[in-house]
Amino acid sequence: MIVIIRPDVSKEKIEHLIKWLGDKKLIVKEFHGREQCVLGLIGNTKLIDKDMLTSLDIVESVSDMTETFKASNRKLHPDDSILHLASGDGPTIGGGSFALIAGPCSVESREQIISVARDVKDAGANFLRGGAFKPRTSPYDFQGMGSEGLDLLLEARTETGLPIVTELMYLQDMDEFVEKKIDVIQIGARNTQNYDLLKELGKSTRAPILLKRGLAGTIKELLMSAEYIMANGNENVILCERGIRTYEQDYARNTLDLSAVPILKNLTHLPVIVDPSHATGRADLVPSMTLAAIAAGADGIIVEVHNDPKNALCDGAQSLTPKAFAELSVRIDKLRDALK
Repeated sequence: MIVIIRPDVSKEKIEHLIKWLGDKKLIVKEFHGREQCVLGLIGNTKLIDKDMLTSLDIVESVSDMTETFKASNRKLHPDDSILHLASGDGPTIGGGSFALIAGPCSVESREQIISVARDVKDAGANFLRGGAFKPRTSPYDFQGMGSEGLDLLLEARTETGLPIVTELMYLQDMDEFVEKKIDVIQIGARNTQNYDLLKELGKSTRAPILLKRGLAGTIKELLMSAEYIMANGNENVILCERGIRTYEQDYARNTLDLSAVPILKNLTHLPVIVDPSHATGRADLVPSMTLAAIAAGADGIIVEVHNDPKNALCDGAQSLTPKAFAELSVRIDKLRDALK
C-alpha cells in the first residue's frame, strides 16, 4: 500500500502516523521527495481500513501496490537511489553519476592486479573489479586465488585509491568480506537465487551489493532477489544486466538484453548497470555494447580488462587490453556528453 502525504504536513504528524502504522505490525518505508512524503506499507495491509486512512487530513491519497516487489519499487521511492560506499568516501552510484568498473576477471598475481589497477584508473575508471573466488563451469579450470586474491585487491586499492568490486560465492566467506571491508560485494549469476546468501547480505553488511541477473532469469526474478537483500536490512543494491542464455550459441556467449535497462529504470529506483564482457564473451563486441548500454540509460558498466588477454587464466577472449579500454573510456565520455 502507498500513502501520499499532503504537502507542508509537519514532521510530528508524519511521525505519529508512522508509529500508528508500525503498531499494526507493518513495515513503513518513508521517502521524502522534492515536494511530498511517500509512505510505503509492507506487510498485512488488510489490517488497515483504507477509507479511514484516506480520510485523514494529512493524507492526500492511498493506493494499493499489486507488484510482489516492494522495497525496490519506484512507486515507494520515486527518485533514483544514490548509493554511497560504507566508508562514506569515494564515488557514488546512481542518481546521475556513472560507475565505470574495470579490471581483470580474476586476480592472478600482485604484478598483474597492480598493473591493471593503475591502467584503468589512468583511463578514467572509478572502481576496480577483480575475482578472488571464481565460479567456473569446469572443476579443472582456475578457481581463483581465494583469500590471497582478496588481500591483493586490498593492496591495489591502497595503491590506487580505487574502491574494489569482487564476488562473494559462499556464506562461510561472508565474515571475511565484512572484516576486510570490501567496498562493493558482487553476487554472480549462479547465486542470484541463493536466498540464504541474499538474506545474510541484508543482515550482515551495508556495503553496496552488485546483483547480477541469472543465466536464464527474468526481470521479475532479479527484482525479487533484490527484495531478499532489502527486506533484511540492506537497501544498497545495484542491479546488473549481464546477458541471458538464449538459442544463440555460435556468435556470442549470451544475449545481452538491453531492453532490461529502461524496463528496470521504470520499475525500480535502484541503479542499473550492464556487463558487456560476460554478456557477449567477445572483446570486439564490448565497445559497441557498452555504448548501447549507455544510450539505453545504464548507470554504469562493468568491463573486464587484462594486461595480457591471450595468456589470461580466465575469460581472456572477452577482456579488453588497457589500451582498448582507454580508447573506450574516451568514447564513453563523448557519448555521455552528447546525451546530456
